[in-house]
Amino acid sequence: MNDLNILLKKLIKTATGRARYAMAIMGLSVALLLILAAVQIQVNYNELLQGKQNKDSIANFLVVNKILTDQNIGKAVLTQEEIDDIKAQPFTEAVGVLATSRFKASIQSSSDVFPFYTDIAFESVPDAFLDVNTKEWNWNENSAYVPIIVPGMFLDIYNFQFSLSQGLPQLTREIVKMIFFNVNVYAVDGTTRVFRGKVVGFSDRVSSLLIPQSFMDHANALYGKNTGSAPSRIIIRTKDPGHPDLISYLKKKQLTTDQDKTRFSKYRQIVEIVVNITGVTGLLMFLFAMLIFSLFIQLTISSCREEIKLLISLGASPSQLRSFLARQFFPSNIWIVLCSLCVISVAQYALALFLQQQSAYISPFISSITISISVLVLLIIYILNRKSIHTNISK
Repeated sequence: MNDLNILLKKLIKTATGRARYAMAIMGLSVALLLILAAVQIQVNYNELLQGKQNKDSIANFLVVNKILTDQNIGKAVLTQEEIDDIKAQPFTEAVGVLATSRFKASIQSSSDVFPFYTDIAFESVPDAFLDVNTKEWNWNENSAYVPIIVPGMFLDIYNFQFSLSQGLPQLTREIVKMIFFNVNVYAVDGTTRVFRGKVVGFSDRVSSLLIPQSFMDHANALYGKNTGSAPSRIIIRTKDPGHPDLISYLKKKQLTTDQDKTRFSKYRQIVEIVVNITGVTGLLMFLFAMLIFSLFIQLTISSCREEIKLLISLGASPSQLRSFLARQFFPSNIWIVLCSLCVISVAQYALALFLQQQSAYISPFISSITISISVLVLLIIYILNRKSIHTNISK
């Protein structure tokens, strides 16, 4: 048996051109690398979108309202049917209504040390949609003050624009939360009710002054105008603010939201196209590489056809020849797959470190899906090689 193997190896080496063998191996290597890279890129892409570490508590909440046009000025409200339709969409996890104050109000300093006065309007939102966690967020008629949540950008505007132009001191968030001020509520009969107010937190999610729902209901009932209560804005929680279906739905229904939070939709579509092109290219190259490899096996066997006939005449069985040729050609495919996985592993680790610096997170290790696909591809190569060898030996 050993003598037969030695003789067959000499025949194969004679029939096999190194350049042709290297080209077949190179083509298959590039094809496998592209296929496995496309799989890993898709896994990373999904992890960036769906991973818990990449969840953005600000971007995943969208304040939605109708696009204001000449036709809907004064009536750009959302009906209950429209809100229910938004709730029913697959990209929507939850919907909250932003209730608007129906009373006139203003806030002013209760001290001459830091004088200010401004008219203001309030909104309220369900507590589940707040990004401020404080025990002070409650109110009843016996409360000492009305808690208010202020958009973080309001303080930035004050500190870097208003205070500089008016000669007023700049304030930190901690200082603002220590200041009490008057909240003036004007009733429809001309009377004024003064409440004590205090900022208890700053929101980066909702760009309006927020008060507890209990105070909103109380003030609207006693001091508000008897106007329609249909909301003009809602807030939705979504898994993916850049999902194309979400953007398409908003456009179709003439709704709008913060464009900065949805601009990724355009980039996402481009990335998906690139990933798909990479996968298709890898698949086509794999099929082409398998064709080349099969032709290479066929050419190798054809080159030593007479010698193989002689060996069969001398007593060597076709099954022995097929097993030997399979052992000669298949191990190189295993090495190709292992090398491809090593290259992707190094690239994955480097990519994970780079993205971590950008506050985006993926696993530093290649996915089990990528490994499974590599095993599947290896099995396909094995089957095709065996079939090619069997067909050519039979001839």
